[in-house]
Amino acid sequence: MIDNKAMNFLLVEDDQVDVKTLKRAFAKCNVNNPLYIAGNGEEALKMLRGNGDPPIVPPPHVILLDLNMPKMNGIEFLKELRKDPDLKAISVFVLTTSDEDRDKIAAYDLNVSGYILKPIKFDQFLEAVKILDGYWTLNQYPDWKKNA
Repeated sequence: MIDNKAMNFLLVEDDQVDVKTLKRAFAKCNVNNPLYIAGNGEEALKMLRGNGDPPIVPPPHVILLDLNMPKMNGIEFLKELRKDPDLKAISVFVLTTSDEDRDKIAAYDLNVSGYILKPIKFDQFLEAVKILDGYWTLNQYPDWKKNA
C-alpha cells in the first residue's frame, strides 16, 4: 500500500466504466494516493504541463494509459510525452483492450513500463492493480523537478 502523499497518478481513459472500475480496484487495494483523470491525450498533456483543469502538482510518477481514445490516442500521447524533457521520465503503463502486436510494439518502442490487457472480470483487473501496486511501491522514484 502506498502512503507517500506526494505521489500522484494519472489515468488517461475515455471510458467512464473503466474509470470507475479502476477507482474501485484502487480502493480495494488500499491505493489512496491522488488519482487524476484525463479523457484523452490532449487533456492529459494540458494537465501535465500545468495548464489543464486541474493541473497535476507534483507531476505523477505513474500514468495508466488507454490506447483507443478520441482527439489524441495513446500512441500519439506517448510520442508527445517522450519528446517533452520535463515529462519524459514518467513511468507509463498501457491499460487497454488492444491485443494488436503493432500497438504493443509501438508502445514498447516508446519506453512503456508495461502493457496490460483490460480483463473482462473484475478479479483479474484487481490482480493487475495489485501487481502494479507492488511495482510502484518498490520503485524509488526521483523528484526530477527538484533535481532539474
